[in-house]
Amino acid sequence: MRGAVRSLIVVLGDQLDAQSSAFDDFDPRVDKVWMAEVREESTHVWSSRIRIALFLAAMRHHADVLRRLGRDVDYVRLDDAGNTGSLGTELSRALQRWQPLRVLMTAPGDWRVLKALRGAAAQSGGTIELRDDRHFFCAVREFSAFAGDRRSLRMETFYRHMRRRHGVLMAGEEPAGDRWNFDAENQQPFPRGGPGFVPERVGFAPDAVTREVIALVAREFPDHPGSLEDFDWAVTREQALQTLDRFIAERLPEFGRWQDALWPDTPWLWHAQLSAAMNLKLIGPREVVSRVEQAWRAGQVPLASAEGFIRQVLGWREYVRGLYWTRMPALAQANALDADEPLPPFFWTGETDLVCLADALRQTLTLGYAHHIQRLMVTGLFALLLGVRPDRVHEWYLAVYVDAVEWVELPNTLGMSQFADGGSMTSKPYIASGKYIERMSSGQYCARCPYRPELKVGPRACPFTTLYWDFMRQHRARFARHPRLGAQIRQLDRLSEADMHAISAQARQLRERFAADMTQEEK
Repeated sequence: MRGAVRSLIVVLGDQLDAQSSAFDDFDPRVDKVWMAEVREESTHVWSSRIRIALFLAAMRHHADVLRRLGRDVDYVRLDDAGNTGSLGTELSRALQRWQPLRVLMTAPGDWRVLKALRGAAAQSGGTIELRDDRHFFCAVREFSAFAGDRRSLRMETFYRHMRRRHGVLMAGEEPAGDRWNFDAENQQPFPRGGPGFVPERVGFAPDAVTREVIALVAREFPDHPGSLEDFDWAVTREQALQTLDRFIAERLPEFGRWQDALWPDTPWLWHAQLSAAMNLKLIGPREVVSRVEQAWRAGQVPLASAEGFIRQVLGWREYVRGLYWTRMPALAQANALDADEPLPPFFWTGETDLVCLADALRQTLTLGYAHHIQRLMVTGLFALLLGVRPDRVHEWYLAVYVDAVEWVELPNTLGMSQFADGGSMTSKPYIASGKYIERMSSGQYCARCPYRPELKVGPRACPFTTLYWDFMRQHRARFARHPRLGAQIRQLDRLSEADMHAISAQARQLRERFAADMTQEEK
């Protein structure tokens, strides 16, 4: 009977917050929660099995939390009989089952999902009431007002605005320590001896619910990439809080100094490993930022480390969300550099003789994780220099990383990593030769590699270096007057015509080599 359910509350797999705005006036006598596991969310990109397992395990644990709070949950499992595999279609079926007076939800983080759910509601003759996502410091309308009519935005300007707006790391009207950032202290490579002692990984043995999910994913997605053998990610709020506690106590003091450093076969280093739990909404940015600032004020961590971490959360994370929701759907199609190469198949296997790239890829496929420099300046840099189509790079990142949800992944990939937006997000492309990777890994990758980072051409030339100079050659006209690329352009102009011809020819051979590895289907 229509009206037996007053409100059907839609909860998505990345909205696992029992205190979200969707529950503000929840009445357990007349309201119902709806959650659904659907195949489409794991196949619209070829999602890693680790990522699928994380989402499903966290969803099932969250549904149990809601039930313990007295909230009636209509939960559709992936292998339920009759599951259509589509989020929109499953919502339509739920609307037929319950005939609610209204459908409401906290605003989703994915443009595609919002479009599908609105379409399902419209087909049933209704609409979806969207409520603000209080998880974030900055509402989309606030970001839109900040952006105004500016043609381009810079994160630093936004970050300072957010610091002032929320009183974070401030001393009255001035930044703590009289500086807005500590990049000089926070971008160091490890010494030749390596990172030394690194705290033990914070992991959680799968419980019965998670083991059931792991078995389900192994059965339903056997050909998807990624290993499930060592799955130990936080899938509950309690586990996320334990991860935060351990990070502040054990990793944060050294995080700032070493956050950009690379070291072979050492995936976790000093990083927080909190982004997946934050993006699922198991833990919120306000509590994370507050705890980190408290640790600094208590003298437990240096200001440079606290600022370096808070910059990632209060700065970049909020910034990219604002860009996503003010520039979609056009942002998803951006390709300012006209890149059109296919993604090399070794991105799905890790089988390449480039040691730094193989290490990052195999780690990603095994763990569902890589830190920001591995993403930006190894995998992302290679794709940018090679000229891979930006949407293919975006799809790969969305598929393989456990913390990947589109609102944060897409702008970071298309804007920051691939410069596909032409500079509206960042002032310049993040480009470098193999010498950057040599420096940030203290030479450890290059010592194991058949290629030499200082060589531009020849059989031992580092592909990163060859492609870097070819990238500069191809896009010289675009960047010739760029104030931050002037030194690089001047270096390019010192090369002889013969040098440029040799670089161009070798870069062409590299692209042909990687394209030749593609099967007809992959092409």
